Amino acid sequence: MSTHGVIQSPENPDPDLGPSMVQEARVDSRQWQAERLRLLFRQRRFFCQAAAIGLFASSLIAFSIPKTYTSTTQLMPPDSQSTSGMAMMAAFAAKSGGGLGSVAGDLLGLKTTGALFIGVLRSQTSQEHLIQQFNLKKIYGSRLVMDARLKLDENTSISEDRKSGIITISVTDRSPAGAAALANAYVNQLNSMVVELSSSSARREREFLEERLKVVKQDLDDASDQLAQFSSKNNTLDIQQEGRAMLDAAANLSGQMIAAQSQLEGLRQIYTDNNPRVQSLNARVTELRKQLERLSGANRGPGNSVGPAPGSPGGLPYPSIQNLPLLGVKYADYYRRAKIEDTVYELLTEQYELAKVEEAKETPSVKVLDPAKIPEKKSFPPRSGIMFLGTFLIFALSIVWVLGSTRWDEVDPEDPRKIFLQEISGALQAQAPWASQNGGGPRSTTQRIWNWLRRRRPPTSGQADQ
Repeated sequence: MSTHGVIQSPENPDPDLGPSMVQEARVDSRQWQAERLRLLFRQRRFFCQAAAIGLFASSLIAFSIPKTYTSTTQLMPPDSQSTSGMAMMAAFAAKSGGGLGSVAGDLLGLKTTGALFIGVLRSQTSQEHLIQQFNLKKIYGSRLVMDARLKLDENTSISEDRKSGIITISVTDRSPAGAAALANAYVNQLNSMVVELSSSSARREREFLEERLKVVKQDLDDASDQLAQFSSKNNTLDIQQEGRAMLDAAANLSGQMIAAQSQLEGLRQIYTDNNPRVQSLNARVTELRKQLERLSGANRGPGNSVGPAPGSPGGLPYPSIQNLPLLGVKYADYYRRAKIEDTVYELLTEQYELAKVEEAKETPSVKVLDPAKIPEKKSFPPRSGIMFLGTFLIFALSIVWVLGSTRWDEVDPEDPRKIFLQEISGALQAQAPWASQNGGGPRSTTQRIWNWLRRRRPPTSGQADQ
């Protein structure tokens, strides 16, 4: 014992001792280390048995853990960030409720479309759709959708590379095909939700034009139908062309009638009315006058401005010149309405096609870099690592047991601390609730292991000298 009242040990000699005593302490330390090494060498068989037990136990544990497989797919971000993403997430937060509430709350903090995609993939709507699609409640053995969501989230890893922006989706499942199918389903779900929830200006314009086209198409059909009915009822195809043709025909008839009248007057100067030539020419003049009257509509009654219906006796297959102004006004009105509706429909159709192109440009598209494939090797458990770690752990514990048991035996039996620890150990063994009273059960097994370990304890230094 040193002057400071500290108990010296071979491992830690007091630096205040003289050189000879320090040298002696160092020799004692080397002897103590040699004794410990001899002790460990004598227990080599015990260490081998412990290592074998550790290898056997860790092998059982490693092979009892079910195998799981991980399938990975990688997505490339869009070429450029679109402003429609913000509106999409706002609409999605309003639709899905709490699933993206936190994401929508931090919407202005999303700096990349990749973060937006990750938020959509981890949303409640996406996960519940996948749970329903693959019946994950039955696969995971969960009664509640919430529990299945937690298990799915635990088996799914979604990350984004900060430099390249590539999004990696990894799904772990006991079935290799199930893992690959679930990873690809994430991509399909992301695609459908981005298209469905995109509310960009181009999308709103396209929806407006789509609804407007339906109304204009109905108005165009009504106007075209009215024009067709009016034209069919009045035998009008093109009032301008028909009017020009009728005026030309009336002028021709008038010229023929004037020429015939002049010739008739000349014959009457020479012949009487009973002359065959005079009668024939007079009949021709009368017929030309009737045709001209029918063409102009002068022979129709005062209450019948339109004249006989087409196809009736004395009727014409075309309107008269007298009715052309009235029919022209009505025809122009129907034609103008149909023409306006047709022009509006053409313009809206062009704008609708342009809006669809702009919507396709603004909608963030999902580009698959590496599709998920069926994994060939398991991802868990690492059986070799578990076996090595279990063997090493049992081997290290056996060394600690040997050194601790030797140290325990070297302690004086009359030491109050040793007596106190023995009393605690006895009390715990006596009050163990799982211990049986007839010597069987877990306590009997534990006692046999304890006795086996005590028999394997190394002899004390005194016993070794004997």
